[in-house]
Amino acid sequence: MSLEKYWTSFITWLQSGGDWVFQVFVVVFSALLLNFILRRVLGKLQKKLEKTRNPWDDSIIDALQKPLSALIWVLGIAFAAEIIHKQTDAVIFSAIKPIRDVGVIIVITWFLIRFAKRVEENIVKYAQEGEKDIDITTVDAIAKLVRISIMITASLVVLQTMGYSISGVLAFGGIGGIAIGFAAKDLLANFFGGFMIYMDRPFAVGDWIRSPDRDIEGTVEAIGWRLTRIRTFDKRPLYIPNSTFTSIAVENPSRMTHRRIYETIGIRYDDVEKMPVIIDAVKAMLIEHKEIDRSQTMIVNFNKFAPSSLDFFVYTFTHTTNWIKYHEVKQDVLLKIINIIESEGAECAFPTSTMHLPDVIKIAQENDG
Repeated sequence: MSLEKYWTSFITWLQSGGDWVFQVFVVVFSALLLNFILRRVLGKLQKKLEKTRNPWDDSIIDALQKPLSALIWVLGIAFAAEIIHKQTDAVIFSAIKPIRDVGVIIVITWFLIRFAKRVEENIVKYAQEGEKDIDITTVDAIAKLVRISIMITASLVVLQTMGYSISGVLAFGGIGGIAIGFAAKDLLANFFGGFMIYMDRPFAVGDWIRSPDRDIEGTVEAIGWRLTRIRTFDKRPLYIPNSTFTSIAVENPSRMTHRRIYETIGIRYDDVEKMPVIIDAVKAMLIEHKEIDRSQTMIVNFNKFAPSSLDFFVYTFTHTTNWIKYHEVKQDVLLKIINIIESEGAECAFPTSTMHLPDVIKIAQENDG
């Protein structure tokens, strides 16, 4: 068959209704072309917006790229399927409309979740860089609540789109929720425990916490809806159910305003006359020390007749709360106290025992010699 006959047959086929194949091709090609153009445009726009300090603009573009590409394909394929349905009347294509609607809802939900995640990441990044005074734990809690709300709302909309009554679903959910509540009371207790942590904020991610009621101490790494992960000082992860924090006392040393120096020092009984001078000198040294906060309680007093020493105590607070620097300051204070004692001709006491021998034993020892 010649080329002219092939062309004539093709024209005849198009005129008899075969042009729907060409329409499908145009729709698919248009979707492919539009997807390519939008990805290039959004990619270039994303690079420019990343240079700004606004957490919203680059977040929305980054979150939009993949969902928008999926949306183009969902609409394009649905449009092409409708063209095929009109020509073939195949039963399978009658489900195109609800599938298209559900697909659009899923894509929009995907975009909103990605957008919430990107905004959270940018805000946390700026907070860690010190550009904004933001509570990271609060940001994490709000982001989780937003994502959960988006997924629940999307699920209800999908059910309504598929023809199910939302009121009936909610009523069933209320009855089922009671049964689930009894079956998963521990899970719910942990959930509400996590919610109370987010609301009351007794600690945040990065805080050093400990409990006098339980063997819990370390740095908070993550606060989930069921578990809180703590990194102990020997670098082991400790996973605590959130319900635990509703029944125990939690101490948060990370939020202390000062660190305390509370030490007892003893001198010999032979140096009792030098005690007042030593106490005054130590107090003067603390007042002049630049790392000691004079606005806080400061006590240096003789307070005890110990078995081998006369004890006085030092009670004061440092400006710093840093653990390493605090010990450096404390070391400097203690060394200066020793220097003060020695400069006054006194000595620090240490445990001693005095043995008294009767005179008869002494004479007997001399005669034996």
